[in-house]
Amino acid sequence: MDDLPLADLVAFTAVARERSFREAARRRGVSASSLSEAVRRLEERLAVRLLNRTTRSVTPTEAGERLMERLTPAMSEIAVALDDINSFRDSVGGTLRLNVPTVAATVVMPNIISRFLKEYPAISVEIVAEDTFIDVVAAGYDAGIRYDERLEKDMIAVPIGPRRQHYVTAASPDYLATHGTPKHPRDILEHRCIRHRFLSGTVAPWEFERKGETIFIAPPMVVSTNSIEIERNAAAAGLGIIRTFREFLAPQIASGELVPILEEWDTEFSGPFLYYASRRHMPTPLRAFVDFLNREQRRGRGT
Repeated sequence: MDDLPLADLVAFTAVARERSFREAARRRGVSASSLSEAVRRLEERLAVRLLNRTTRSVTPTEAGERLMERLTPAMSEIAVALDDINSFRDSVGGTLRLNVPTVAATVVMPNIISRFLKEYPAISVEIVAEDTFIDVVAAGYDAGIRYDERLEKDMIAVPIGPRRQHYVTAASPDYLATHGTPKHPRDILEHRCIRHRFLSGTVAPWEFERKGETIFIAPPMVVSTNSIEIERNAAAAGLGIIRTFREFLAPQIASGELVPILEEWDTEFSGPFLYYASRRHMPTPLRAFVDFLNREQRRGRGT
């Protein structure tokens, strides 16, 4: 055991968790070749294969799965032990790792993170923006951001960003002049639409609400993508109707590139939450961020 470097064990857990040398390297800010060499050394010293590698995939062997199961909590304890050293520093330091949906990364996080880092300059922040619902703890994040319908019941949730948000439906003036303006959500079934596709491949139906009535519509698609930039550009170019967060379309609506429609059916919903596992030893950067958010909410500066 004396000749098993901790760095090689960390490299193995990173690759096993991501099931990809390239993705693990990207998240850790190192080269894929350095991780490959670390795993090779570890397998050599243990005299057992830990990962099955092909040109298309990386999967843990049975031995690798068992080692991963035992190492994950141990690595968490090591991280907590090292983080406790923060209390001896003049200022709080460390790395805060967050997994957030793209809307939060675009609309909510920029101003909040700027203010947070000015208050805690010794902390660095890693943010991964994706619309895939994952176990943030198992994936190695300190916390995530989700909306209340996606929150796990055993997690602690802290309000972050605006407390109410809206979906808006819009299209370009040219599109409406050519195809007409829908008067009811069901009219959209006769139109071309631009819809958001999650990384999982799911394309959620559009939800409309008015005076207690809720309607779900799965309109025909002319464009489906996980890129809001492509969605907005396609709508502004007159390719179809778009329905998304009001914040995403605010500049195009203000400039007249897009025109809101079916405004009486705009859907209002609760704003996002920062969520994290309930644990006795909270990482110092996360504790600082939670305290910061609570102060921001008390001051009424949610965004």
